[in-house]
Amino acid sequence: MTGKIEDHYSGGGSLAARIAEDLRAKGLESSSLTPADFSALDEFHFRGRAATLELAAQMRLTAQSKALDIGSGLGGVSRTLAETAGCHVTGLDLTPELCAAAAEISTWLGLTDKTDFMQGDATELPFADNSFDAAITVHVAMNIPAKDRMYAEARRVLRPGSVFAVYDILQGGGGGMIFPAPWAAEPSISHLATPQEMETLLCQAGFKLLDSIESTAESLRWLEERTAGTGPPPPVPITTRLLFGEGFKQMVQNQLRTLRERRMLTWSFLCEA
Repeated sequence: MTGKIEDHYSGGGSLAARIAEDLRAKGLESSSLTPADFSALDEFHFRGRAATLELAAQMRLTAQSKALDIGSGLGGVSRTLAETAGCHVTGLDLTPELCAAAAEISTWLGLTDKTDFMQGDATELPFADNSFDAAITVHVAMNIPAKDRMYAEARRVLRPGSVFAVYDILQGGGGGMIFPAPWAAEPSISHLATPQEMETLLCQAGFKLLDSIESTAESLRWLEERTAGTGPPPPVPITTRLLFGEGFKQMVQNQLRTLRERRMLTWSFLCEA
């Protein structure tokens, strides 16, 4: 799985350098920040760090756990798990530029001993069987047509009894997606599944479904608050606009509409290997 997806998320290159430059321009030093401070940028999924913490609380993580973050992006989810549980997290992402930036941000935050990032394909994980005690994937499968292979690979690398947490954007009944969206400027790299399809895919991959949780209404409220500027300002005033440029404004408006019309849903699944 290669090509346009990496181009979409590369943000024009030199992401870490651009983030550092923006921080300095705003009078901020990376060494004085915490993982939570970066969440407006590096946890750019619906409901951000709060959603990550909800999932983490169900993942049975300990300081001895080895966790896998599939589709780790800028590494925010990986760092939140590592910081709050004390475990080691390996992040894997298809886009080399995101992996490099994720590793650099972990260096700034003193988490290089708890996180590492590597380029790789979610449908062909470069790990041995039974390598991890837990895994998570957040807003990733929307770009992956071969979800059966992705979830089969996740099951393969997890030890029996491990928790697999999935949080994704799904297809609702209100009509087709409207583009551009943050994960796809146009339809060719967008592959949304319905909630029913997701449950079938996960069970066919060998997982036991522990819980299925819709959060569409909460995601809409969260995005409305962010758009209106009624919530608290982020400690680091750098957002995903850095990745997507001026087109991000239209992406946000499209997301608001698709959530309101239930064209798009947000949903979590907790599974046991």
